[in-house]
Formats: sequence, structure tokens, C-alpha cells
Amino acid sequence: MRILCIRFSAIGDVAMTVPVVKALAVARPDIHIIMVSRPFAKAFYEGLAPNVEFVGMDLKDKRYKGMGGLEHVYHDLRALNPDMVADLHDVLRTKYARLRFRMAGIPVSCIDKNRAARKEITRQENKILRQQTTAFGKYEAVFSRLGFTFTMPDEAPLRPGEPPVDVRGMAIGVAPFAAHDGKIYPVDKTETVMRLLRQRHPGLSIYLFGGGKRDKAQFGTWCSMGENIFYAGDFCKDMGEELALMRRMKCMITMDSGNMHLASLVGTPVISVWGATHPYAGFMGWGQKEEDIVQVQLPCRPCSIYGNKPCMRGDYACLNGIRPEDIVQRVEKYL
Repeated sequence: MRILCIRFSAIGDVAMTVPVVKALAVARPDIHIIMVSRPFAKAFYEGLAPNVEFVGMDLKDKRYKGMGGLEHVYHDLRALNPDMVADLHDVLRTKYARLRFRMAGIPVSCIDKNRAARKEITRQENKILRQQTTAFGKYEAVFSRLGFTFTMPDEAPLRPGEPPVDVRGMAIGVAPFAAHDGKIYPVDKTETVMRLLRQRHPGLSIYLFGGGKRDKAQFGTWCSMGENIFYAGDFCKDMGEELALMRRMKCMITMDSGNMHLASLVGTPVISVWGATHPYAGFMGWGQKEEDIVQVQLPCRPCSIYGNKPCMRGDYACLNGIRPEDIVQRVEKYL
């Protein structure tokens, strides 16, 4: 039995498929799971389980562009000879592929994103702030509809090897950036967090995680603040090494971002900072603790699921209202 799983999209969304796919693979060693995603996700799935195969699909390839590209996506997926298809994404490309697979008589199950509930939690008037089904639960339900039941384990799904640098003494990771401004803690306040931690723990090493142009420019400034502040990218040549380095951190300070989920995959505690988004939307990291969430309660939160909408107040009080000391306090228990 060959089960084709599809999830393109951002790194965090793909990372959240890992615990679910591993749980299924362990529960059903008799099936062969083919995970199709963007090439960056290879580090998540190599060695995950003997019956899991990863196939990278680079959607930037011109073959996949335009309406004709939809047929190319389906053709390449069909060539993998699946007996069942689990659509963990539900976007135009996967909708078209689902249609073609159904026409071919192949059973298909699709994620239910429950957009109505998302509107309830993000609307400004008559907001209903309640915990939504997590992304992990939604992925699990896709497989349940295909007839597979399994128990989700508590442990972290990935156990990467040795990090590319010798981490000595106490070390934490800081991943201060995200895709949208509504999820980024102010740079000056992040700097204060690091200064306070280094004052209290002079021997503490801080590794900065992130790869965008804005990230690297700021990291250069911070690394010049003194000894024991390092840019992780200077040591890690690929995501596998980055995961191995994250695993050696006492904890990570992250936004609601991909790095929150990467740290979760290797079992590193995460102090997660939330602004325009909210953990109730269902995107908290795997195995992370509620008491490690840092946020302020405002009637306008959350204003969006992804943090990509302009601040209606104009002041990002959801982020500016978080005191650096509140973050430091949560880090302290891991030091």
C-alpha cells in the first residue's frame, strides 16, 4: 500500500506534518509513505522511518507554472504510483491533482482548514476566542478519513546527529524574525533580552537563527556586541546541521515562525513570542508548553491567522506591550 502525502508551502507548515507522518509510519510499518514537498524539507524526512520516502518538487521550475503546470504537477505525482492520496495542503495545485486522482479511481482525503472558525477567532466584532483544532489534529484527521488510526507520541520526532560546532557550556538560540511584521518582536527589545541574559549569565552563548537579508544584516550588529554571540549560519551548511545545532540549545526564543517548529521537531524547549497571531489558531509548536508562551491579551488579538495584515491600531501594541523581562523570566528556568 503506497500512501502519497502532499504539503508544499512554508517551512513551518511542512514541519508540522513530521510528527503526524512519523506516528503513522511507526503504527503501520506495512505501508509505504511518500511525502512530497519542496526540496528544503528533505532534512525532515531522511531517516524519519524505514517506510517513509521523501520526494522534493521544486515548484519554481517553469514546468509547474501557469495552468499547464497543474497538469505537470499531477503527472509527476501520478508517476509515484500511489494507492491513496492525502492532501495536507488544499491549494489550487493539490485541488487539481485531487480531481485527477479521483477520476483515476484513487481514494483521496483532504485537510479541512475550517475557515469559518478562523474567521470567528480573527474578526474584530463578536470575536470568539477559543482553541481551534491544531494543525497536527487536522493532519491526523486526513489519514483517519483514509482508514488509518494511530496514537500520537509525546517525544520529538527528529534526532539529528552532532552539531557542526562544539557547543560549550550554556547556550540558547534566538530566532527573532518572521515572515510578517505582525509576528516580529521589536529589534531593540530583542537586544535588551540578550543583554539582560548575558548580564545574569556571563558565560552564556547565544546563537542567532534566521536566513533572510534583514536577519543577516541585524545579526552582524548583534554579533559585534561582544563575545559568545554567534550567527548559526556561519557554522551550518544545510538544514540538517541547523537542526543538530538547535538540539544542543538549552532553549530557543522564537516568534510564531518556522524556527519555532524546527526547534520543536528536535525537542528543544521554545519560549515563543506571539503578537498579531495567537496560539489558539492551532499553530503552536509540537510538544511545546503553554507556560512558555509570551503574549499580551488585547481585544483585537488575533487580527489574522498569519500575521500578514496591517495593525488596525497602528502601534503593534501586541508586540510592544511585551516586556523583555517577561521573556527573560521564562528563559531562566532552562538555565
